[in-house]
Amino acid sequence: MKRTHHNGTLRIENVGEHVELVGWVAKRRNFGSINFIDLRDRSGLVQLVVNHDEYPIVETLKNEFVISVSGTVRERQDKNPKMLTGDVEIEVAEIKVINKANQTPMIIADETDALEETRLKYRYLDLRRPVMQEKLMTRARIVREMRDTLEAQGFIDIETPMLTKSTPEGAREYLVPSRVHAGEFYALAQSPQIFKQMLMIAGMERYYQVARCFRDEDLRADRQLDFTQVDIEASFLSEDEFQEIIEGVVNNVMVNVLGHEKPAIPKIKFIDALNNYGSDKPDMRFDFLLQDFGTVFAKSEFKVFSDVLAEGGSLKGLVLRGQAESITRKVIDKYTDLVKKYGLKGLVVLKKEAEGFTGSAAKFISESEHDAIVAAFNVEVGDVVFVGSGAWETTCTAIGALRLALAKDYDMVPSNSFAYCWVVDFPMFEMEDGVIIARHHPFTSPKEADIPLLDTDPLAVIAQAYDLVLNGFEVAGGSMRIYDQALQQKLFELIGFTPEEIEKRFGFFVDAFQYGTPPHGGIAFGLDRYAMALTHSDTIRDVIAFPKNASARCPLTNAPSPAVDKQLQELHLSIVTEEK
Repeated sequence: MKRTHHNGTLRIENVGEHVELVGWVAKRRNFGSINFIDLRDRSGLVQLVVNHDEYPIVETLKNEFVISVSGTVRERQDKNPKMLTGDVEIEVAEIKVINKANQTPMIIADETDALEETRLKYRYLDLRRPVMQEKLMTRARIVREMRDTLEAQGFIDIETPMLTKSTPEGAREYLVPSRVHAGEFYALAQSPQIFKQMLMIAGMERYYQVARCFRDEDLRADRQLDFTQVDIEASFLSEDEFQEIIEGVVNNVMVNVLGHEKPAIPKIKFIDALNNYGSDKPDMRFDFLLQDFGTVFAKSEFKVFSDVLAEGGSLKGLVLRGQAESITRKVIDKYTDLVKKYGLKGLVVLKKEAEGFTGSAAKFISESEHDAIVAAFNVEVGDVVFVGSGAWETTCTAIGALRLALAKDYDMVPSNSFAYCWVVDFPMFEMEDGVIIARHHPFTSPKEADIPLLDTDPLAVIAQAYDLVLNGFEVAGGSMRIYDQALQQKLFELIGFTPEEIEKRFGFFVDAFQYGTPPHGGIAFGLDRYAMALTHSDTIRDVIAFPKNASARCPLTNAPSPAVDKQLQELHLSIVTEEK
């Protein structure tokens, strides 16, 4: 079982060499006395040529058998330009079966007919598919490049605890019962947030970690219960200086891992991102912006619009060019249902024809409003105007979702493209059920000029928070941190923590602020999400070796599963069954 080369590395310059190869049978084709075999290993495929009369064992070979072969590299007569090894083939001189394989429950190739549940149940087979192996290898190269860049900038890799104290950081935690301390629990760390700030207090100055994190949240395409962050924190840097370091990390990933040019990374204020893209994580790969219809309908008699404007709401819309014929009633209903999911009551759709607008709301549009729309937004015959109305952020978000749906349906997104941006100047707080909460987390520093507003108008305070966005995904988020004890105390009180709660949950952290805390800030890359965006994957599960499914279960191991009585007794737990 000797190996001289990896299968996918053989090229025309290897012709005439004796090679010894190992791998899996990807495909066998029988042409009488000659058999052709595609032999696969992690590096790729190479074609074997086996004489059936000399090596009758070839007749027994089936897909996914593990074999070893030796032979001579020769030039192929019928070259295959779709294969990296398509100029050569191996004339087999010896062949041996290392292990047999049963019929697999799925096709092991880039294109497979297996449903996701089958792929996850037989993940070890799914990961044999070259496309899946390439995703995981790309992820590994991303991590290596990020590590190398950070280390070159003086950052130190430091591990922080996974088992820690329960602290409110915005998501439900996983609790781990203590066997030693009956009735007490650790929490699995949602992030290393507090510990990395403690490392700054400790004088480490520049820290990073590829950290495992845990949040008990409902799953979706870009979220898992256990996930990985590239966590970064630095002292004595301004927001701009820190972001410049992170841009260096991104530049090296794009150039050295993907072979792209250094990307432009513009900065967009939160309010502009909502107004123009309908999202605080804008997809900037295509130029299709939200329009403000508030001015053209300022004096509208259409109650749907006038009532919203009277209440201080917003009218946001989109102009779709030249697609009036494709926007049928069924299509309108689909887009209306979409914006309703985001909180709007409905959607006004107007088609531009030679004589004016058509659509269920066209009769409410005055001639002057028609002319104003045409002039303001360069609307031409065949165009379609979509308008939503409601509270500003709700309307922006709903029409932003419509923007993405239209871009997908009308093929506006260029293939294999990447568009980054920084989103900055987030609101410090937001209202939830009549209570002020931190929009990011309670350790984020407000803009220095806005600190007086904490006492008079906290909802107007702007945070020193920033998100790095790629192709419509928030791939990293961070902020400059509070380092003044009195300011941190005020923030805790503003979001409703009593002195007793502060002491109970954050006492050790607040105490540390008394001993010379440096100015500091940081960011955390969601590594899984970043790898998903960089590999153009449809789901985060494609870049995680063994993910959970949408039901928060692992189909491979069938976790979670019940604990046995002995385990429960050791942990001082009992299971209470709810009565139906």
